[in-house]
Amino acid sequence: MSEEPCQCPDCQRFYREHDRLIRENPSLRQQQELNWAALQSFRTLAGRVLEELQKQYGDSEAPVPAPSEPAKADTTEEPDAMQQAMADLENINAHLFSIEALMERIFDVRVPEEVEQKFREVAGELAPDPLNADRLRLNRLLHQTPDLPDHRP
Repeated sequence: MSEEPCQCPDCQRFYREHDRLIRENPSLRQQQELNWAALQSFRTLAGRVLEELQKQYGDSEAPVPAPSEPAKADTTEEPDAMQQAMADLENINAHLFSIEALMERIFDVRVPEEVEQKFREVAGELAPDPLNADRLRLNRLLHQTPDLPDHRP
């Protein structure tokens, strides 16, 4: 028995984006380039945000208030949370760098045009155009609801 796909809004948004990326990038080369660009944009943005936060909050841990100074909950929690966020961003950047090193191997692969054509063919099967007239008719037949004018009880 096959499992039904999740219908929550987040999963539905993921399925739509997944299918769109397949439809718009149906070849091996396009998928390689798409994934490389996505990885690089993620690294660039995360790296720049980390740099900006380090300039604003400093690289080191937040100073601990001296015993004679009363601790303020608002001021001590924010630097701790910010330091943790910066540490998390550093970890993300390290992981992205590792992924980049692994992905470089993907670009060593070149395939003949027949294989690229097979990619395009399979992409059309995996993620058919949702606005295709045949697909719309099929969806309408499969998902008839009482609010459709041609629904017969």
